[in-house]
Amino acid sequence: MHVLMVAAENDALPGAKVGGVADVVRDAPKALAEQGITVDVVIPDYGFVHLKRVYIGEVTVAFHAQSHILKLYKIEQTQNNVSQIVISHPLFSDSGSVYCNDAPGRPFATDATKFALFNAGVCEALLQGLLTRPNALHLHDWHSACVAVLLKFEARYSSLINLHIAYTVHNIALQGIRPFKHDDSSLEAWFPSLSYNGQYLCDPRYPNCFNPMRSAINLCDKVHVVSPTYSQEVLNPSNYEHGFFGGEGLEQDLQNAAKQGKLIGILNGCEYPERNEEKADLNTLYQSIENTLFNWMANNEQLQSSYYIAHQRLQQFKALPSNGPLVTSVGRLTDQKVLLLCQPVDGKLAIDNVCKVINSFNGRLIILGSGDSELELIFTKAMARNPNLLFLKGYGQGVGDLMYQLGDLFLMPSSFEPCGISQMLAMRAGQPCLVHSVGGLKDTVKHNENGFSFIGGTLATQTSNLLTCLNETLLIKKQDPKKWLKIKESAEQARFSWPQVAADYITTLYQ
Repeated sequence: MHVLMVAAENDALPGAKVGGVADVVRDAPKALAEQGITVDVVIPDYGFVHLKRVYIGEVTVAFHAQSHILKLYKIEQTQNNVSQIVISHPLFSDSGSVYCNDAPGRPFATDATKFALFNAGVCEALLQGLLTRPNALHLHDWHSACVAVLLKFEARYSSLINLHIAYTVHNIALQGIRPFKHDDSSLEAWFPSLSYNGQYLCDPRYPNCFNPMRSAINLCDKVHVVSPTYSQEVLNPSNYEHGFFGGEGLEQDLQNAAKQGKLIGILNGCEYPERNEEKADLNTLYQSIENTLFNWMANNEQLQSSYYIAHQRLQQFKALPSNGPLVTSVGRLTDQKVLLLCQPVDGKLAIDNVCKVINSFNGRLIILGSGDSELELIFTKAMARNPNLLFLKGYGQGVGDLMYQLGDLFLMPSSFEPCGISQMLAMRAGQPCLVHSVGGLKDTVKHNENGFSFIGGTLATQTSNLLTCLNETLLIKKQDPKKWLKIKESAEQARFSWPQVAADYITTLYQ
């Protein structure tokens, strides 16, 4: 069997990772290859000129009423049965990054145009034979959805219309919505001669807009959601007042997919390399944090308050060792991840109450992550108020790895979580997790077995239950070390293996 994966991100190539989809596109092909599947992975060329690569050929596509030449390269590497391919065009590499931030009022405009051209290049390369025609075409998130649109509606690609297409929804909150017309970044501006059925492609909330994610859900043969629980949650409409995040407007289409038997929930996997026997300690972590902070400071002409306060707090941590628990959190600062920590509780924010609970056990909280600038400011101010909180605004791989290894409890109170990788990495390192029992978190963390979890029917209840669960969890650690050790060992022994995921892909997604 031969599979072609199309995505915006791929952590197999340096500089092509932003979120968890990059981990999947890196790891899933390797697992499939180990089961005898040949896999080609294609992403845009964001400027990989420093990598050894072999020229495959070029295609000319009609886009924006102009002819564009796109070049294909195969990246030289040693991985058996997996080919890493990039498609080059100035539109992909000029920004120097995977995604762009557009001005308010034009969400996704730059990226949607970029990925629409990339998708057109994929279709043309398939037609011309520069990409081998696969048994299964596997598209990831909205960035690759126009491949399905073009294959189904563009007469030029009629010979490819029967290709089996699987589509993975990694984050249903980001759908890539753009107008159908009257905009430079719109479906008819990109493909003016395309004859399409708007009933399949329109956004259910904005009928004059093209919704790439909805299009792929309706047009593809199989729709994959990245955990069994999340595949059920997205069948229901979101209710923000009650703190429930579901189908985000696409629940009707997903219900239809479920009725047709094409909606599949498969949990993402995690790699389990041999453990390094060298044990790091807190001094190693603190030194790594200091080095990382200095690097961040050096990249800015003016000293940011978040870095200054973090460095001062780090010195306090080093000067006054703590014998209490170290609670850690690693992840993007978005509403998805930290909405509950920003809820009001008794005139303060929940994050302040979290720090208060941890402080009652003489413990500390270290948060690593960046994202929404308003949330970054909220957590910087929270750090200034709470002597036991260290907030590191950014991401450093080395610091994150040490936090997974050295933390006593990993905090992940996501409002929704399609799958989640951070909890798997923490568990792999033997750090139990405290999570909101939704999506992939519910499928991986079992309360009082290999971790701790809470639920709630409203935002206020969820927040209250988070604080109660945190207090009860830290009480177990303090008063019942045998139970704690058993939960810790269960977390470390849990396995969410890619070989099983690959087997499920082959039997359910690609057939």
